[in-house]
Amino acid sequence: MKSITINGSQRESVGKKATKALRNAGQVPCVLYGGNETVHFSAAELAFSKLVYTPNAHTVVIALDNGTTFDAVLQDIQFHPVTDKILHVDFYRLFEDKEIAMNIPVHVIGTSKGVLNGGILRKNRRKLRVKALPKNLPDFLEADITPLKIGSKLYVAALEGEGYSILHSENTVVVQIKTARTAVVDDDDEEELEEGAEATTEGGETPAAEASEAQE
Repeated sequence: MKSITINGSQRESVGKKATKALRNAGQVPCVLYGGNETVHFSAAELAFSKLVYTPNAHTVVIALDNGTTFDAVLQDIQFHPVTDKILHVDFYRLFEDKEIAMNIPVHVIGTSKGVLNGGILRKNRRKLRVKALPKNLPDFLEADITPLKIGSKLYVAALEGEGYSILHSENTVVVQIKTARTAVVDDDDEEELEEGAEATTEGGETPAAEASEAQE
């Protein structure tokens, strides 16, 4: 996984006045957890642009002005409710021999027959929670939609790989091909749609589980 370096300064004062002064100076107060001791530091707000404003996942190298460095991952970030300025960032320290959980983006690849026939591609999960040793964290997960027809779904079980585990149930839907009024349904697609229709109630209403999924 690609890494981004954040250059910062360790801070001794962590009170409200010191924090306010940092923000007024264009600095973001940060905390690094996960080691023998908690590390408080600050970094320029611009230093977080490539880490925060991107759909990609990255690990972080925190390089402090006292010469110490730490491998970490972004754990939490707080924004101002009006200006969207970054107010605070929490990091969690990485260790080579300890697994870490991260949200990893899902990349859709391939060309679906169902989409070519007019179906609508719906991305139910744009990111998935993955657990692995730092060296095994993938940059992204590939969701191949090539075999999907109208009415088909791709589940988490299809994205499992070596060296990491996905922290979602195997039947979690990642992507699906929904039917549309203009869709052209061939024989194979029609069979799948008929099988799905068996789960529909006599009144034509969608069962609660499917209705809940449609609202995600």
